Amino acid sequence: MTVYMVERNLKGIAMSDLAAAQQLAIKTSNEYTAKGTPMRYIRSTFAPEDGRCMCLFEASQLEDVSRLNDEARLPYSKIVEALDLTP
Repeated sequence: MTVYMVERNLKGIAMSDLAAAQQLAIKTSNEYTAKGTPMRYIRSTFAPEDGRCMCLFEASQLEDVSRLNDEARLPYSKIVEALDLTP
């Protein structure tokens, strides 16, 4: 599977709403996998000063990640293929 980075602008979001959005991303990716579209939420990084949020997903294709975020109504500005360089 390929890693995709979802870029979000969440300036001004409450921490409780950010946590809820993360849980929704995890839940929805698990539901996709259970229904036969393998997908995994990896993690997110949030910069509260300017509201940038980068979320990593593992999936077979970009369209699946886009569909997940659209269906979960999670806002995003861009989805790109990425390399997860975690040691």
